[in-house]
Amino acid sequence: MAPRNKEQEAEVLQWISDVLGEKLPPGAYEDVLKDGVVLCKLINKMAPGSVKKIQERGTNFQLMENIQRFQAAIKKYGVPEEEIFQTADLFERRNIPQVTLCLYSLGRITQKHPEYNGPTLGPKMADKNERNFSEEQLRAHHGELNLQMGYNKGASQAGCGSFGNSRHM
Repeated sequence: MAPRNKEQEAEVLQWISDVLGEKLPPGAYEDVLKDGVVLCKLINKMAPGSVKKIQERGTNFQLMENIQRFQAAIKKYGVPEEEIFQTADLFERRNIPQVTLCLYSLGRITQKHPEYNGPTLGPKMADKNERNFSEEQLRAHHGELNLQMGYNKGASQAGCGSFGNSRHM
């Protein structure tokens, strides 16, 4: 598990506050996010109607449903599944750095949504990395043999006496 980064956590909370346009309740990072209410409000601000029902209070199970609804909404929004945290990562504080990674991913994905014009989080996403090679460059490469094609500058196992023999015990 990666170590926690307090600066990133503070940046995430500030970003959430900026997106929502309201001050977040005071408390530790994981305590502010634990019940999923702030997270559901966040995704509803970015993509209205993403989370239909937000449980403001209730049993632990009901509050964990907020987190699950948030996870489903951000997956639909475009956050890669491997970057989405597990409910227990936040609710039971098992892997808070994964929660931070997920929220950074959400902040980054907002750049792919032209309808969203609020603040973003993290680095700017690359649009494309297109490369154009000339025919001459492509032909020059075809003449090269790489090591995966079986040519490695004359090295062989000819001097290895045990090659092909069985093991003597």
